[in-house]
This record gives sequence, C-alpha cells and structure tokens, in this order.
Amino acid sequence: MKLYRFLSDDDTSAFCHKVSLALSKGWELHGSPTYGFDAVRGVMRCGQAVVKEVPGSYAPDLKLGEQ
Repeated sequence: MKLYRFLSDDDTSAFCHKVSLALSKGWELHGSPTYGFDAVRGVMRCGQAVVKEVPGSYAPDLKLGEQ
C-alpha cells in the first residue's frame, strides 16, 4: 500500500531536518514544497508531502511517522 504524509513546520532548519529524517526512513518527496505566511504568528511556514510503499493494509490508527 502507499502511505501519504504532509510534513509542516516553521521555515527553519527544523523543517529541513524533519523532511530529511523522513527521507532517511524511506519516504519519497511527492510534489513541490509549499510556503505560506502565518499572519497570527508572523512567520513563514513550509510544507512537503511525502509518500512510501509499505506492505500490509491501511488502518486509520496506523502511526505514519513510525513507518
């Protein structure tokens, strides 16, 4: 089955580390990154979709970050 995650964080190195960690666990980039301004907090936010093929069947209680 193919799993999907959307990673997001403030536009800092923490976001890059979050995506790099996912890539090191076998996740693959899906599409382009997105950026948006959080007017309430006054910061830029980043987002990146990632996908991964894994065996088994999908269940809503699946912990995607542990895959």
